[in-house]
Amino acid sequence: MNRFKPFMLMCLCTLIAIRSVNAQSLTIAQKVDALLKKMTLAEKIGQLNQYNGDWEATGPVTTDVGNKLDAIKRGEVGSVLNIVGVKHTRVFQEAAMQSRLKIPLIFGQDVIHGYSITFPIPLGEAASWDLPAIERSARIAATEAAAGGVHWTFAPMVDIARDPRWGRVMEGAGEDPYLGSLIATARVRGFQGKGLGNLDAVMACAKHFTAYGAAIGGRDYNSVDMSLRTLWEIYLPPFKAALDAGAATFMNSFNDLNGTPASANSYLMRDILKGKWGFKGIVVSDWGSIGEMINHGYVKDNYEAAEAAINAGNDMDMESRSYIKNLAKLVADKKVSVSTIDAAVRRILTKKYELGLFDDPYRFSNADREQSAMNTPEHLEAARDIARKSIVLLKNEGQVLPLSHDLNSIAVIGPLAKLKKEMKGFWSLDVGDESQIVSLYEGLEQQAGKTKLLYAKGCDITDTSRAGFDEAFKTTMQADVVVMAMGERFDMTGEAKSRSNIHLPGVQEELIQKIVGTGKPVVVLLMAGRPMVFNWTADHAPAILYTWWLGNQAGNAITDVLYGKYNPAAKLPITFPRTEGQIPIYYNHYNTGRPAHGDNDVNYTSAYIDLPNSPKFAFGHGLSYTTFGYSNLKFSKKTMINKEVITVSFDLKNTGKYAGEEVAQLYLRQMVAQPVRPIKELKGFEKMMLQPGETKTITFTIDKEKLSFYNDKLERITQPGEFRLMIGSASDDIRLEDSFNLQ
Repeated sequence: MNRFKPFMLMCLCTLIAIRSVNAQSLTIAQKVDALLKKMTLAEKIGQLNQYNGDWEATGPVTTDVGNKLDAIKRGEVGSVLNIVGVKHTRVFQEAAMQSRLKIPLIFGQDVIHGYSITFPIPLGEAASWDLPAIERSARIAATEAAAGGVHWTFAPMVDIARDPRWGRVMEGAGEDPYLGSLIATARVRGFQGKGLGNLDAVMACAKHFTAYGAAIGGRDYNSVDMSLRTLWEIYLPPFKAALDAGAATFMNSFNDLNGTPASANSYLMRDILKGKWGFKGIVVSDWGSIGEMINHGYVKDNYEAAEAAINAGNDMDMESRSYIKNLAKLVADKKVSVSTIDAAVRRILTKKYELGLFDDPYRFSNADREQSAMNTPEHLEAARDIARKSIVLLKNEGQVLPLSHDLNSIAVIGPLAKLKKEMKGFWSLDVGDESQIVSLYEGLEQQAGKTKLLYAKGCDITDTSRAGFDEAFKTTMQADVVVMAMGERFDMTGEAKSRSNIHLPGVQEELIQKIVGTGKPVVVLLMAGRPMVFNWTADHAPAILYTWWLGNQAGNAITDVLYGKYNPAAKLPITFPRTEGQIPIYYNHYNTGRPAHGDNDVNYTSAYIDLPNSPKFAFGHGLSYTTFGYSNLKFSKKTMINKEVITVSFDLKNTGKYAGEEVAQLYLRQMVAQPVRPIKELKGFEKMMLQPGETKTITFTIDKEKLSFYNDKLERITQPGEFRLMIGSASDDIRLEDSFNLQ
């Protein structure tokens, strides 16, 4: 029998190992269940309560909570937002360790586009169409934020936005669900890295669930009224992509959707998110949104608000105090079950275990790591690279750009030329030193060499005074080339920053007219958080760069592009209207029964009689210092049957004299379908670097998923028929076309 002992021992070890693996996979669930059994109802409710710290608020701050640290010590708080830095987070976490069960806090923060290093605003990054760069941006932000004691970022915002009047358009990826879904995936992966529990990962939060970007009139917090098919087809896909990428949390939106506030919308939270999609993470309200249901007229008081929100599936109450004051009574009144409370608490405790906070509540509060992680040379160089990838060349007549280093002088004109805070934009954190921000003028100083820089402000951003025009004119007349820095203040686009007039502010366009009128070569830089209206400039300025708000490295990045150190390749992720009367405007619209065939076809067609239908700049538009040719379109076959795929290839050639990247875009249209389909939909793109004269073959794969859509029963289906395939440089610049069929 002894000869069997090694075999038996090996089997026993294997069995123990299997049981150990199983135990490890169950350990968090088991620990959560054990902890729940120890918790009183009051302690459970405390976990569902999130307070603002003592930093910047993004909504009304209630003042009736007494000493917050005492509330934490009593176990009445599960999470705190707007507390950053290891010194401050440690103070609050120490208070949590004095509670009866020593349940650690989660620290949340709006890390929207960077932490200590500010990156381009998300809409600007979306213009890069560069998914690895976008993921890298979020990765660096997470690394810095986690080193600063943050566990949870309230990003990415994945709301589709078709209305540039809406201030929060700057936080998202624009108007297209396909591009928006890919960017949502990239940003979630960037924030969460290799997974929660790693010291450089933070919990991502897909927000705002849902349809917040469709607020009526572009007015923030306003109602949303839309068909469920539009909801599923346009607004939900980026949220599903974020969930599939592993987003740890979701945040509800402020708006009501078809009459039901999102914070109490069981269709969104119970039926879709936690039901059909199987989401296991935390759902948090937006700031005070549960209590705001009283203003909506949906409930009469916070008691009813708490009942509606928790039963609909909202786990954590951010700042409204509705849960902490009313849930116990709601349970006593049998309007909310203990099992409902437990389910919400279980989600929160699970994430705290996954973050490793029960093992070490202070693992994200390491002062040495905080110091070493901030503003590293590697991260600053990445910020510069991502910033220049976000700059869109809208126009370049006469090849004004790139600038030559042989110029004798450059006139730098405009209110934003020397400003720093405006480079960071809205939703930037005041964690770093302002001296780390590079203004446009500073960037030019570093690269101008022997070229003399002349400066005149000309006007303020929103000023109506023209007193500085003469100085700007005189300065211009002394220069070989003019670079004008124009645009918005940092706080003109963002939350609660909706604008009915999105024209270039103040008298800036008048200043541009005066300077362009000199006949000098003029480059206009437009720095903003949203698409603006600037028709005269678009028609008359020789060169225009849309630079958004680019962050710490703005000045260096813009100068890299001006001098051709980097050849711009960005494309617009959102349509730029001619005027506010066109809004909402987007490329993937339906054709109607009386479509206008061109901007001059206005006789009993779906058109304006006083304005072209076409936008000023279309979705996908963006030029380069070089040119590209598209040719040799080929199909693997022209008929798709069942689950087959079709591959489509074409040749892309750099036909200019500069090395550069092109974002080749694939659009599809089903010619006949019920319900009808848009005139084109983005279904693929490829960003390709080519040397002058170089040709590369690009291949797209078309599968059944790319041809599917939602019918009126909200079923995902395909219908047989003809599809028009379009490949080009922009949605309005199609270079290759052909058709294929689905049987």
